[in-house]
Amino acid sequence: MRTLLATPLALALALGFSAPALAQEAGDWTVSVGAHVVAPKSGNGTLAGGALAADVGDDWRPTITAEYFFSPNLGLEVLAALPFEHDIKLNGVKAGSTKHLPPTFTLQYHFRNESIVTPFLGAGVNYTRFFDEKTTGPLAGTDLSLDASWGLAAHAGLDFAIGEGKWLRVDARHIDIDTDVKVNGAGVGTVNIDPLVYGAAFVWAF
Repeated sequence: MRTLLATPLALALALGFSAPALAQEAGDWTVSVGAHVVAPKSGNGTLAGGALAADVGDDWRPTITAEYFFSPNLGLEVLAALPFEHDIKLNGVKAGSTKHLPPTFTLQYHFRNESIVTPFLGAGVNYTRFFDEKTTGPLAGTDLSLDASWGLAAHAGLDFAIGEGKWLRVDARHIDIDTDVKVNGAGVGTVNIDPLVYGAAFVWAF
């Protein structure tokens, strides 16, 4: 019985994984909803002339993207999210926190093929605005501010077709985020956040 079931099952799986995924046409849109982690690189620089080692923590939030296709392969995507919140440590001690919004515009190339899996690569620009800074520990009672950042962003991922005009996406971005830090209005240095942003989303075509 197992042999009889195995053959059609294997055939069905083979056909499923070789079925061509539906491609977008020029003028089409896709929208995705998912969740992503912003994971700053280890060691985010030093402040106060090297006296303080800065470390920025991870956070995750729901995300949404919209992508407009100029051709079946080429699209322009914008990423938006609910505000991320990160703890800030100085010499290993929590000294504050900040929230940020990271809208990112990316020109993306989708490698259409005869598989249900479509890889893509992209490059673009990120704008990060920091707000609602709070202080504690060694910075308690001070006014902490982080300047907005402009930087380049790289994007890569895989879309898995799960139905007509529907995909499951896993992806990752590397974003160049550097921010000048002020305490009570005086500059104390630059924090290099440069995070890896990774997660998953459901994608719909319109």
